[in-house]
Amino acid sequence: MTPADLQTEFLARLAAPFTGEALFDCLPDVVYFIKDARARYVVVNQTVVERCGFREKRDLLGKRADEAYPPPYGQRYRAQDEEVLRTGEPILNRLELQLYPTGGPGWCVTHKLPLRGRRGEVAGLVGVSKDLHAPGEEDADYPHVAEAVRRIQTGFEEPLKVRDLAALAGLSRYQFEQRMRRIFQITAGQFIQKTRMDAAVRRLRETDMPIAAVALACGYSDQSAFSRQFKQAVGLSPAEYRRVSRGPV
Repeated sequence: MTPADLQTEFLARLAAPFTGEALFDCLPDVVYFIKDARARYVVVNQTVVERCGFREKRDLLGKRADEAYPPPYGQRYRAQDEEVLRTGEPILNRLELQLYPTGGPGWCVTHKLPLRGRRGEVAGLVGVSKDLHAPGEEDADYPHVAEAVRRIQTGFEEPLKVRDLAALAGLSRYQFEQRMRRIFQITAGQFIQKTRMDAAVRRLRETDMPIAAVALACGYSDQSAFSRQFKQAVGLSPAEYRRVSRGPV
């Protein structure tokens, strides 16, 4: 019996299709969902329900992301869904800002994959978003990367290369990347991006610095590249984020 035959035989014996819903209900720091070809929720875990401010799963089913999340988050999530459904290409390992029930933003890593029907057509998508938590410095791997992490946090406005940070840590690039993933749950490059985006968000919200100056102060020599990366991570252009984050004047 081939592995594919084994899977088919086992799944055929289940009383109902396995959706993973009950399993992901046990993971409060993971958003999990399945959507149909029109980007409507058909399976969600409890975390999605709470993040969207609903009481029951049935209140969310049948809605699209822009009907469930407040702007600009809902529009961004729906645009992602439509991209996957249109192209059939997955979105993998995307670092982005999300909204928590308290109203505050936080970082997560998102993956969305197309689901195909029996004839090969894109029939829907499945996705997860994993919250990123700040690690404790007592982590056994932290001392190995501490100097490099300090370099990123204090020198993010300068050009930073992963190979140089690995050398600063006294590690090979592979070893450095492995430790960064274990500690921070993201790659070294994503950690640099997150640090720069955090700094940009603060400056846009708390100062009147021109956007070009914010870009330069956060390690971007090209304002257009900064704006593209900011919009992908935050869901708004820098100018839109500044306006929305300050609220009505």
